[in-house]
Amino acid sequence: MSCYVCDKHKSGDGLVASDGLVVVGHVLPDAPNTNGRVYLGHLVVEPRRHVGGLAGLTSDEAAALGRWAALAAKALDAEHVYSQIVGHQVDHLHMHLVPRYPGTPREYWWPRLDSWPDAPMGGQDEVTRLVDDIRARLDVDLLGR
Repeated sequence: MSCYVCDKHKSGDGLVASDGLVVVGHVLPDAPNTNGRVYLGHLVVEPRRHVGGLAGLTSDEAAALGRWAALAAKALDAEHVYSQIVGHQVDHLHMHLVPRYPGTPREYWWPRLDSWPDAPMGGQDEVTRLVDDIRARLDVDLLGR
């Protein structure tokens, strides 16, 4: 059986960072229900191993998921980062990290960020540029600079 998340891991599309246990990536414009445009900065932190939910994680995977979520949230350089695990559309655990950028009107704060008319939305080119920027900030954090 094919898994969208496992297939994405193999392709490396949207990859921000990874280790042997966890992959951090950007939601892609071809993901289910995106219509080719996504909220820029919407990251997902996913165990590399196919597992359906939090209860299926090993202790090492759980620790790595939390560590990568914190590092990725910091690298987003946002006013606030929302996190959520839902799991309705894809049966592979993925934690959403969704940044709220400065200037976002309060009436569009979670869960309405992407309905704000001025929300930072983009396609593949914008995602690729942003992933490069996030990766550079993450590298600086990991290297302790």
